Parts: sequence; structure tokens; C-alpha cells
Amino acid sequence: MFYKLEVKDHIRVPPDTFNLPLEEAVVKRIKKKYDGFISKDLGIVIDVSGVKEIGEGIIIPGDGASYYEAVFILLTFKPEMQEVVLGKVRDIAEFGAFMNLGPIEGMIHISQTMDDFVSFSKDKHLTGKESKRVLKVGDVCRARIIAISFSDPLNPKLGLTMRQQGLGKLEWVKEDQSKKAPAEEEKPTKEKKK
Repeated sequence: MFYKLEVKDHIRVPPDTFNLPLEEAVVKRIKKKYDGFISKDLGIVIDVSGVKEIGEGIIIPGDGASYYEAVFILLTFKPEMQEVVLGKVRDIAEFGAFMNLGPIEGMIHISQTMDDFVSFSKDKHLTGKESKRVLKVGDVCRARIIAISFSDPLNPKLGLTMRQQGLGKLEWVKEDQSKKAPAEEEKPTKEKKK
């Protein structure tokens, strides 16, 4: 899920940026510090939305830079368990599919791609034995996050599933909905006897 977070931090502004307006120099340094930052608490930092407050600057002897306590807004993506996400299949391997979710990538194990026996072909397709549904690179899919790991802070891992109702390749979801709609209309209604 995407968040706007208010963060308070001490920002080091080096002497080579003293010629810039203070807010511009601070924003530049915040972006440099937080660009690509990943943590379990914040998630993945996407951008700096703005600065709310910049405190009084101090200079530490022997450094030459100014330090400002700043309050600023970060735009982040923090994956949540059971969250439904939309993404595009980036690659397919024998063991599953890799889906690009924007700022991060998730992996769908082959057993979680569809409710069918799935086989892998060398042209990078996953095919369902009974349904004949095919998943390939470039397909847009809806999946649910079922595992999150920040054990490697520079490369968090997401586990995804598409084996639940309303999930999967968007064309499959539409097919399932159109099959379900006529079936619901045909149900006979029971009348109560008086």
C-alpha cells in the first residue's frame, strides 16, 4: 500500500549547497539520503513530497556542513499481508512467475498461479492442464500478498497467490465473472406456501 509519512530527521547540508535557498538544499539532501531507502518500518521510499519544517541549523566543528532538524513528507510503498495488488508479469521460470508491482517485485510459485495442474514450457509460458489458461510475460494480473520478508533489507521478498476468487490474469477474472452472472440469473426463486 502507498503511504504519505511524516518523518523527522537531522539533515546534513554540505558547504557546496550553501548557495541554494535553504529549503531547496535541504530537499536535495533528503532526496539523496532517502532515495531507494528500504526498511521494514517505512517500506520502500519512492519520493520526498515536501518539507513541513526546517529547524535552526548548527555547525559541528571539524565538519563544515550545517545540520538541520527537518520534518518532511515521504511517499512510500509498504506491502501489507493479504493486500490485493495489480502488476505485470516480468519473467516466468520453471518454479513460477515474477510480477512487477511498481517499486517492488513479487514471486508467484507455480502452484499459486491458478487452480489447476500447471506446466512450464520453454517459451516461458505457464499452462493449466484442464483450463488451458496460459500465463505469459507481459500479462497484467491481480494477486494477493501472502508472504513478506525483509531478511535482506536491500532486497525484500514478496510471496503472491492468484488461486483465490477474483484473482489472476485480468482476462480470467472477467471470464469467471461473466460465467457467474448468467448462472445467478437462472436460479429459481422459492415461494413460501401460505
